[in-house]
Amino acid sequence: MTPRSASWGIAAILLGGIAIGSAAIFMRLAPVAPSAAAFWRMALSAPVFILFILLIPSNRKQLKAVNRQQLVQMALVGFWFALDLYFWHWAVARTTVANATLLANLASVFTVVIGYFLYKESFSRLFLTGLLLATAGAATLVGQNAAFNRDYLVGDFLGLITALALTGYIITAAKARTVLSTTMLMAGSAIVTALLLLPPALLAEGAFIPNTADGWWPLLGLALVTHVLGQGLIIYGLAHISAAYGSIGLLIQPVIAALLAWVIFGEALGPIHVLGAILILAGIGLSQQRRKS
Repeated sequence: MTPRSASWGIAAILLGGIAIGSAAIFMRLAPVAPSAAAFWRMALSAPVFILFILLIPSNRKQLKAVNRQQLVQMALVGFWFALDLYFWHWAVARTTVANATLLANLASVFTVVIGYFLYKESFSRLFLTGLLLATAGAATLVGQNAAFNRDYLVGDFLGLITALALTGYIITAAKARTVLSTTMLMAGSAIVTALLLLPPALLAEGAFIPNTADGWWPLLGLALVTHVLGQGLIIYGLAHISAAYGSIGLLIQPVIAALLAWVIFGEALGPIHVLGAILILAGIGLSQQRRKS
């Protein structure tokens, strides 16, 4: 992994994180149940990646040569992502949005811990300092609205499960990208995730299909902006940078979500929010001063 390749990798992940920061906005605007929105996010994005495969000769060639191990890898990535989306929605329903967001952001910490103990990765002091800064920034940005309440314990536990599922997604996607192209992996995993999310989407209370044509626009935003662009860039980046380094870059998401909520919904941004955003950006920047100190 060359420095130039790593730079491309973290740039793609940061841009992907910025795009994914739009997810909460599109979810809020979607006129369907949250679990249905998650399903449509995947169902509408899968044909786009399939089209990319059909249009790009190298991907068509890889499709013909795909083997059982690669199919298993695509299925694992789709499985972990389905768990991530499913438990995230349940966490938000059973605890505060702040609690769920804060706990889900622990995925960066879990990814580093697993990288150290399972894959024997070593990390510089600068990287670990950046991780602490970015995590503290996320806690500052979101945590002021968090609350400890015994009634929230189930939801808080589901938030932790979300973080573990996201960790599994990041690690398995990084491994799969060593043998699969971005479009192949995204297409295969999107199909698996959509199939796994369909039953809970059909069983959930609330609308499954928008009642008007305009109601499809937020769902298309989720599919094209959040998933095709956002997750596509992240999966691309994970081929050029380790899962641990990439996971810290994803902490830019709450910064973008807060900014978009301020611009679109007029949600207040105070000095504490600004401090949290600064800490996240400083932590991401410091963690990418990559070599051992």
